[in-house]
Amino acid sequence: MADITDIKTIIYTEKTLGLQEQGVVVIQTSPKVTKNGLKEVLKEYFGVTPLRINSLRITGKVKRFRGKVGQRDEIKKFYVKLPEGVSLENTEA
Repeated sequence: MADITDIKTIIYTEKTLGLQEQGVVVIQTSPKVTKNGLKEVLKEYFGVTPLRINSLRITGKVKRFRGKVGQRDEIKKFYVKLPEGVSLENTEA
């Protein structure tokens, strides 16, 4: 089951701000979170029932720094459609 600590951040970019006008919030989480797990977290901590959830898995890039090989973290992004007039910013957690 997902927990509130699995949610890393709400993403604010030009693209996501445009989506927020349509009622869609983009949330970055750890890769182990599922759609149902995120839905439960949003209900429990924010009191919001999402209308639709789409997920996107992003694998970590392999990077080199001073000859040493490393890898960025894998993340999962969720596009969460919220009901009209509801946002995660105006709710109290």
